[in-house]
Amino acid sequence: MNNITLHKGDLPAGLDLGGEIAVDTEAMGLNPFRDALCVVQLSAGDGSAHVVQLKRDFDCPNLKALLADTNSLKLFHFARFDIAMMKHWLGIDCAPVWCTKIASKLSRTYTDRHGLKDVSREIAGVDMSKAQQSSDWGAETLTDAQLQYCANDVLHLHEVKTGLEAMLKREGRLGLAQACFDFLPVRARLDLEGWEDTDIFAHS
Repeated sequence: MNNITLHKGDLPAGLDLGGEIAVDTEAMGLNPFRDALCVVQLSAGDGSAHVVQLKRDFDCPNLKALLADTNSLKLFHFARFDIAMMKHWLGIDCAPVWCTKIASKLSRTYTDRHGLKDVSREIAGVDMSKAQQSSDWGAETLTDAQLQYCANDVLHLHEVKTGLEAMLKREGRLGLAQACFDFLPVRARLDLEGWEDTDIFAHS
């Protein structure tokens, strides 16, 4: 637990996490309109994680400024969900972003297993537990198991990105992936405005 720092409400002022920041979120469920955003976890890729347990007034100016800073790249796994949650609950546009799930789908075409657990095992050699995935993230006090779980979701993302980026380059798909990453904030906005299940590119 010594590589995990819990922050209540907001990040401390002046915290520098570098130019590439791994980010993930935990919420009360998967519906961004019903289920409150509870936790945002971050890592600079240095083996340490910062876990922000949000208050329900979402008064967290330092966290918001860091996530909205266009000078830093934010790394996610399934960024579409996290970006939408932060847009709805924090009122911020999180960009630029890099999504390891999209990168996996574009490069690891030999498998249909693109969850963070499977990708991390293959790319980073890390066996992650998902036992706390469906726990109560709105609880007043987070357990040590919850903190370790959410930290693990960001501690290895830099290494996963490096491995997937090399695969994308090898397959000639890095530019395609980048175009998808650039579109992700728009995709999240479409989700929030009612087109989450509609293929707007389809003929019918």
